[in-house]
Amino acid sequence: MITAIVTLSCEVGKVHTVAEELVACPGIAEVYSISGEFDIMAMVRVKEYDDLATTVTEGIAAIDGITSTRTNMAFRCYCKQNMERVWGEFIGDGE
Repeated sequence: MITAIVTLSCEVGKVHTVAEELVACPGIAEVYSISGEFDIMAMVRVKEYDDLATTVTEGIAAIDGITSTRTNMAFRCYCKQNMERVWGEFIGDGE
């Protein structure tokens, strides 16, 4: 699975509308409104790089109200469930 984090800046008053349209795009798993430099963060999860290109350059780019984007590729996932599974194997061996 290929994961990318896309941060987006929106026109004033368009965050809600843009977020709702993003959620409907194939390949977009989650959408968050965020604070800071950008207004929205979208988690893109696809099987192929061609799907990522389509999601970003056709799906996201077609949404009105977006003023800029930044796409970051994720290399590795560190999440609580993964860490508990890994550490549980080590801890479980000694018990």
